[in-house]
Amino acid sequence: MKHFWTFLFLLVPIGGVATFMVAPYFNIWLPKDVSEHGQTIDNLFMFILYLTGAVFIATQFVLIYCSWKYNGETSKEPVSFSHGSHALEIVWTILPAVTLLFIAIYQMEAWADIKMRPPDLKPIVEVTGRQFNWDFRYPGPDNELYTEDDIVRTDGKLYLPYDETVVLRITSADVLHSFFLPNLRIKQDVVPGMEQIMWFKATEKGEFDIVCAELCGWGHYKMKGRVYFVDRDEFEAKLEEMRQDKEYHASRHRRG
Repeated sequence: MKHFWTFLFLLVPIGGVATFMVAPYFNIWLPKDVSEHGQTIDNLFMFILYLTGAVFIATQFVLIYCSWKYNGETSKEPVSFSHGSHALEIVWTILPAVTLLFIAIYQMEAWADIKMRPPDLKPIVEVTGRQFNWDFRYPGPDNELYTEDDIVRTDGKLYLPYDETVVLRITSADVLHSFFLPNLRIKQDVVPGMEQIMWFKATEKGEFDIVCAELCGWGHYKMKGRVYFVDRDEFEAKLEEMRQDKEYHASRHRRG
């Protein structure tokens, strides 16, 4: 087949565009958004997807055209060599640079809201990444972390109130991790020796995934958990339940 590779290259843009078009109908698109700022992130994602998608389709069709026109089996023109075009190189260097600069400016407000303008609130939980688990430390009745009444959970279950802004303190006990909440469209790299914060507001109650988005060792695949967004009353009740559970185990240890 004289133009086999041309037709094969043609399938790439056709298959790529078709996949993105049908993905939302087969539940293999973005996870459900339950975040106050999620729509902003999704809009930014779609804008970049459409922009890069248009460039992808254009370059693919240039590749298809060249593979058809200069097919060695059908073209009778002799081979010629070129040292290129200096003007063309300048153009295809400047255009991507301008495009990236535009994207950087376009997303500045979204980045500032999510990463640069923290609310004036105390962290409600400390999240510690360790190979290969997420640990959660809740302040006790004194509402201060790292005091004797703290509650530490290592079961991978994080309970938070929904419909209010919450602040998390993020840290690592060993290597690089990345605390990722896909349904809230937020992710924070976790660096050993650094204490960072992240904040968000869930708009729905429910149970959602926590994953590690940084390759952190052989057990990276199992470093996951669940976040439960509940009413404030349910959250306070859950904290009380965890306090009682802590006191029960402490008393058994003292008796033992």
